[in-house]
Amino acid sequence: MSIAYQSDQGIARLTFDRPAKKNAITAEMYEQFVAGLKQAAGDASVRAVLVSGAGGTFTAGNDLKDFSNPKFAQPDSPVLSFMQGLAAFDKPVVAAVQGMAVGIGVTMLLHCDLVYVADDATFSMPFTSLGLVPEFASTLLLPQVAGRVRASEKLLLGKPFPAHEAVVLGIANAVLPAAGVLAHAEAVARSFTKLPPGAVRDTKRLLREGLGSSVKDAIFREASYFGPRLAGAEAREAIAAILEKRAPDFSKFQ
Repeated sequence: MSIAYQSDQGIARLTFDRPAKKNAITAEMYEQFVAGLKQAAGDASVRAVLVSGAGGTFTAGNDLKDFSNPKFAQPDSPVLSFMQGLAAFDKPVVAAVQGMAVGIGVTMLLHCDLVYVADDATFSMPFTSLGLVPEFASTLLLPQVAGRVRASEKLLLGKPFPAHEAVVLGIANAVLPAAGVLAHAEAVARSFTKLPPGAVRDTKRLLREGLGSSVKDAIFREASYFGPRLAGAEAREAIAAILEKRAPDFSKFQ
């Protein structure tokens, strides 16, 4: 299993557990994550979900080699199921981010309720440099929390940014020492075991109710661009350059 699931004392833990590959996410891992969310949703004893990464890294995002998996191009692909499942999940989701968070490892944080990041964490959304477009409704949500010009900088240029900037952008709640970020996030998740679960669920629903259909529409609107771009020449050149450890050549594209 590359997604570890554990549940005890009211908290379900979903952990990206592929440290040898910097927790890069495969189609199978998306399916496992969705299965974990469904298990947590159906367990009345679970009051909150804690998401983290093993080995001191949150996730390097999509496994580039797995982009060739035919499942990625399907309308009911595992990644789209993951997006819809996390966006619609009605219990609190708390994230603890250490090390790197790349691509969907950043955009998924926009769908978590509370996010705590290590002081040495770094973030990047390098979609355009891969010949792709942003996903997970980030073109809708990031401008709302960060403002249009800041969102444009992060999504158009895709340059890495540090932990404190994730807080400024509205992606994270707080920066903590790396050694204590997971314990802090777990303590926050555990605080939900002392609150009335129905009131918490309804409050989360109200916080997100105005975004419901808009988020779903944005996910599929972005996917309508992402799929063709993934199969396109720019993405093939970008991904091949990374795998071949060379600089990409986009000079022939218009």
